[in-house]
Amino acid sequence: MNFAILGGVLLNIGAYFTYKGKVYQAVTVYLFADICWMIMAYQREDIIGTGFILVGTVLGFLAYLKMRSGAMNKSLNKEDNDL
Repeated sequence: MNFAILGGVLLNIGAYFTYKGKVYQAVTVYLFADICWMIMAYQREDIIGTGFILVGTVLGFLAYLKMRSGAMNKSLNKEDNDL
């Protein structure tokens, strides 16, 4: 099994968690999928792709930390959000 397939499987698992409303678990799985794709891009000597995936993974991890700390107070209901 290569890293592209493993990343794709993790993407599907993350989508399932998102569907079930388990956002923290989904983001964790998505970050592991990103790491798989980063390794795959590096193995293929795609430095630009690796860089883009790395930046996206770092931004995703920072968003995860922000959600975890409670600093991201958004709701899916428009009435609950402060504009």
